[in-house]
Amino acid sequence: MGFAAKIDHHATLFQRMADTVHADLGDALIEGRIDGQALRAAVFQCMNCDGADKCPGWMDAHAEGAAQAPEYCRNAPMLQRITA
Repeated sequence: MGFAAKIDHHATLFQRMADTVHADLGDALIEGRIDGQALRAAVFQCMNCDGADKCPGWMDAHAEGAAQAPEYCRNAPMLQRITA
């Protein structure tokens, strides 16, 4: 997988994880709770996560939503702040 494709893949994973835990990234950006730099950093965190390969299955198992991201998720703290 090329670098740009890897970024796209992990951006999609991160967005899907946010949706799964009911973290509205758009609202968080508009309201200033996160900025573009934090969003980019989150995608790179996802790219470097040892557990990212587990995420699609975890999200499939939580298709109706989850209270929080899995413990291994490097972005769990940020997602928790957004949903709070």
